[in-house]
Amino acid sequence: MYILVLNCGSSSVKFQLFDRRTEESMARGVVDRIGSSLAGIKYRPADGPQIKQQRPVLHHSEAIEKALRLLSSSEHGVMKNKSEVRAVGHRVVHGGEKFVDSVLIDDAVMEQIEVCSQFAPLHNPHNLRGIKAAEELMPGIPQIAVFDTAFHQTMKPEAYLYGLPIDLYRTLGIRRYGFHGTSHRYVSDEAAKILEGPRNGLKIITCHLGNGASIAAIDGGKSVDTSMGFTPLEGLIMGTRCGDIDPAIVPYIMKREDLTVEAVDALMNKKSGVLGLSERTNDMRDIEDRALEGSHEDMFILEIYSRRITKYIGAYAAILGGVDAIVFTGGVGENSPIVRTLVTKSLGFLDIELDEEKNQASEVIISTGETKVMVIPTNEELAIARDAIDILKKKRPEWW
Repeated sequence: MYILVLNCGSSSVKFQLFDRRTEESMARGVVDRIGSSLAGIKYRPADGPQIKQQRPVLHHSEAIEKALRLLSSSEHGVMKNKSEVRAVGHRVVHGGEKFVDSVLIDDAVMEQIEVCSQFAPLHNPHNLRGIKAAEELMPGIPQIAVFDTAFHQTMKPEAYLYGLPIDLYRTLGIRRYGFHGTSHRYVSDEAAKILEGPRNGLKIITCHLGNGASIAAIDGGKSVDTSMGFTPLEGLIMGTRCGDIDPAIVPYIMKREDLTVEAVDALMNKKSGVLGLSERTNDMRDIEDRALEGSHEDMFILEIYSRRITKYIGAYAAILGGVDAIVFTGGVGENSPIVRTLVTKSLGFLDIELDEEKNQASEVIISTGETKVMVIPTNEELAIARDAIDILKKKRPEWW
């Protein structure tokens, strides 16, 4: 029997199937360009080649139906039919203050996910659409929501409140929520296992560095601070997001450039960050390649990008009162030795010393000092599957 994990975006559905007892990934895939007559479907069973298809997929329900057909096909499938799916785990971006953990989905939960769409209008409605589609296609199968924001709900008010009129928090819910929580939780748990220390005694800083990027300060397995805020725009310089800026810049640009609210929002979210600094790409691999070929401009971008990360690590080390491990994860964090070198070069005061040979090889522990610097691949899908399994055991044992 299996756990199906779904990550539904505006025009895509990513899916992965796990064996519920071994946690082994049996197959994975993605359906993108939903709503198009030329939608793309990629599917790969664990022990087989990747399959690519192009055909009309008009809505999320159809995308999930095609995924189920591939997973149970006689030629490329890994299960007999969809009845072997014991639960479906859904990534949901925003759970607001309501959800501090993953939950079994019912009508009340779906209503709250919809309420939280005001905070994540580009994500929650599509997450909800995937939940409803899965319910239609697999009626009676338990559905579990795993929220990006839930892990950070352990932050105290001094960490999540802004210096704005407190009534804006009371009436509009304006506060720091944080994101990438499933990834931060997963890699911090893995770090504790590797270090063989008691989880509740470790101080860990996790750096999720991808096109979107965030850092979390984790004390005893609980998030106490994180760089993303009310939205994923705050914090680090990212692929296309500006991260922290003086808020007075926003009205200044709007007046000088005669921009609408929507235009300045698009500028900060889609035209800034690495893309804005380079004026050509948001792909850090391109920046690194050019920097290593001698481009001073691209090396400067790497310095700017890395300095912001170092700044947050230093701040969070102070918040935690010390640090046992710094974990790099995400596409950039896992695969960029030069970023890890630049980030840690001035952190010697934390007893950090990189072993460059291990760093270049992206080994798990790449430092020789007392504070461990680690590279741990994230696996948010597995974390979602594990949450689904735990909830099944507790809430729906008859399905286990």
